[in-house]
Amino acid sequence: MSTESKGGSESAGTTPAMVEDLLLTDAFLIKGRVAGKYHRLKKVLEDFDRSFVTVEDAVMVSLRGNDVVRTPRVQVNVKEIILAHELVDMAGDDVQRQLAQDDKSVRIRAFYNGAIQIEIAGRVSPQAYEPARGAGTKYFTMRDPVIRGLNLDGPNDLRLLKGLGYAIVQKNKLSYIYDFS
Repeated sequence: MSTESKGGSESAGTTPAMVEDLLLTDAFLIKGRVAGKYHRLKKVLEDFDRSFVTVEDAVMVSLRGNDVVRTPRVQVNVKEIILAHELVDMAGDDVQRQLAQDDKSVRIRAFYNGAIQIEIAGRVSPQAYEPARGAGTKYFTMRDPVIRGLNLDGPNDLRLLKGLGYAIVQKNKLSYIYDFS
């Protein structure tokens, strides 16, 4: 596996790979395509029975500096994923359609308290973050998330996290939740 590490974003002369999926860990924002994706990303993550998910044509943007690593393939430990997002048309996503029609969604602020402090605020189904909610699902969907704790206005690709329509959040990565319901 060859990797290339550079400061900043795309360099002159390189062709950017098609980015379909975003994965945020406490070390990197990983852009690329989840290999073998047979459904929407949330369902793939829920159904995943191995420890590592493969991301092809990966670009790994460091959260702690300006380093960018490009590699044809990286294995990401599923337990490390804080949130995920698909950069595709959401029109066919039943969860998004349900959230959009759900008058009962509540506003929450959730905090990840790992190596980097990240806050995610947005609207969710009531108590979607509870492990018992959703028949033991590991993830919940947050609508119109606002992410704080990272420099989203900087020169690197972290700005992709601004203005997301939704985020797929791993329940057990959160330490504190303010539920405003």
